[in-house]
Amino acid sequence: MNIGFVGLGAMGQAMAHRLIAAGHDLHVWNRTRSKADALVAQGAHLARTPAELASRVEIVFSMLFDDATTEAVTFGEDGIAQGMTDTGLHICCSTLSLAQARRLRDGHDARGQAYISANVLGRPPAAADGTLYIIAAGKPERIARAEPVLDCLGQTLFRVGEDPVQANLVKLSLNFMIYTTIEQMAEIFTLNEKFGTDPAKVFEIMTNSFYTAPVHRNYGGLMVKHDYDHPGAPVTLGLKDIEMFLGAGGEQGVPLPFASIMRDRLIASVGAGDAERDFVVLQERIRQESGLAPR
Repeated sequence: MNIGFVGLGAMGQAMAHRLIAAGHDLHVWNRTRSKADALVAQGAHLARTPAELASRVEIVFSMLFDDATTEAVTFGEDGIAQGMTDTGLHICCSTLSLAQARRLRDGHDARGQAYISANVLGRPPAAADGTLYIIAAGKPERIARAEPVLDCLGQTLFRVGEDPVQANLVKLSLNFMIYTTIEQMAEIFTLNEKFGTDPAKVFEIMTNSFYTAPVHRNYGGLMVKHDYDHPGAPVTLGLKDIEMFLGAGGEQGVPLPFASIMRDRLIASVGAGDAERDFVVLQERIRQESGLAPR
């Protein structure tokens, strides 16, 4: 199948490589063109603009950092919407605010274009080996059309509704659960460390008893190793997600006190100079507050 991919950050790169490995004819575009070099070397076709890319393919994926970039690349000059054919389908995987998610839905609807949201759970290694969890929302026939490609990228496809915005809210909600789980683990690791128990032993007990989920195994493993600088998801990304989750709560009249705590933790990490480190570095705020030496 002719597929386009716009946005080649860590997640986009891994997903795009997966599509090439599955035998799809891939067309790519990224603002920093050098990020497409490895994909082009594998046979991907480089497009000059998102519009040109969209005009060549049946399905175009976008995985972009934030609302403003998504808006510009989709509806701006030479954007995806300008190049989509009558039979094209745009699948946005970006983590977005509800306001931007609605702009995507309504903007494509106004142009008579097909669109779904397909948010993903998982880090780049999961994207590379096709074991993401995919949360999709949109018209059922559009999701069915995309399903063979989504199955290539993920191990499970969850359909959450016919309004694409529903998938965006579920993704923000589950990201919030990741951050609060990191907070929980950071607090128990720090308390046990101060008492003289190796956090690695606590991690071993956790992940071989009740707490066996990937979020405990993957993030907890990074935390006990103090591995804050591997290629991952930076604090700035976490802060963006939490602020959008709080915005959704405000819009719907739902108080989210834990989310406010997590926002403050992330802001403190930015203030401490850790903005571009992986967001498991939140652990260091708790360790330092407790008097432990920084790692």
